[in-house]
Amino acid sequence: MSQETCTLATQLIRGMGSFYKSCACARQSRCPHPYVIRYRDVTGRQREETGYTTQQSALDRLTRVYEEKRSTPPQRAELKREIGKQRFGKYASTWLSRQRHYAQGSVRTVKQVLTSQILPVLETRRINTFTSTVVDDFVMSMEERSVGLAAQQNAFDTLRKILLDARRRGGITEDPFEGVIPPEYIPRKITIPTLDEIHALKAAGSDGLRVVIDLMSGCGLRNGEAYAANLERMVADDVYRVTEQIEGNTRERVPLKHRKPGEFRETPMPWTVRESLLQYEKDHGTSADGYLLRTQRSPYWAHTTLEYQRNAAKKRAGITRRLTTYALRHFFASNCLAMGIPITDVAEWMGHRNINMTFKIYRHLMPASIGRAAKRLNEGL
Repeated sequence: MSQETCTLATQLIRGMGSFYKSCACARQSRCPHPYVIRYRDVTGRQREETGYTTQQSALDRLTRVYEEKRSTPPQRAELKREIGKQRFGKYASTWLSRQRHYAQGSVRTVKQVLTSQILPVLETRRINTFTSTVVDDFVMSMEERSVGLAAQQNAFDTLRKILLDARRRGGITEDPFEGVIPPEYIPRKITIPTLDEIHALKAAGSDGLRVVIDLMSGCGLRNGEAYAANLERMVADDVYRVTEQIEGNTRERVPLKHRKPGEFRETPMPWTVRESLLQYEKDHGTSADGYLLRTQRSPYWAHTTLEYQRNAAKKRAGITRRLTTYALRHFFASNCLAMGIPITDVAEWMGHRNINMTFKIYRHLMPASIGRAAKRLNEGL
């Protein structure tokens, strides 16, 4: 060990850790290989880091770690240790129970993703052992099992939420997603109903189905949001406020997707949609609290109600092309973009959490955006 190394080493007090070079060079203080540091983090777990080009940078890092340990109360350090020692399956269960803002449908989806994709691989692994290598291996395991890209992305996003929560609470020291390339789901080409097909469905469907079709194709609502059709949500002649949705299996009122209880979004309401809602109220009335759609057995619609009525209307209208109910939202998006409405507005009105997904799905529907921009720029020149 050189004199410089000895001098710095004397500055390392008990519990601070150590630094060294793992190479076999005769004069390590002058060779180009990086220094390695070894220490115990605040949870008591031994760590090694490399890449420090000078002894001083290694010492500075050890000093920061030591100060963090000294400033962490014993109770907090013990909590971090306990979190780190938990098995992933147990931590995932407690994490999900803390997501009180999740709608029932979201909870059910997360449980399904955990059960089918994540827990079979990671259930017994301790939280403090997750690294970027472990996450990479998990992604590769899904690829080897030929899991679809959409399912891969859902599993990756769920795992990310859980592990980053554990890191925020101190159970994981390093970012387990650093350098990890996430699976990228590229949506397949969408099917958009024609205006004639929408008119045919409305003509062949029930009055309630017409309301759902109008709200989804005219305002971009999800089907559960359309089940909650309510005249009180017409906050202006041309604005509809979406405040909740009806959970399609339990027929219960729940918060909007990606939003907390009490949050809402507003969407343009074409004249035809407004007239459709008013006509339904005139013909059938509303419930005591203003809701339009209900059945003989329930105060709200559900997925089974919609599927039955949609299939019957398709058959009566003679529509043989494969059209899902969700295709009505695609019609709304395509109609907006064809009219030159910015995709940022479309994403907000449709309630998308991330505009990147909106862009992936609907980018090809934006008519000649580059050519149109070139012409406008030319006018300014």
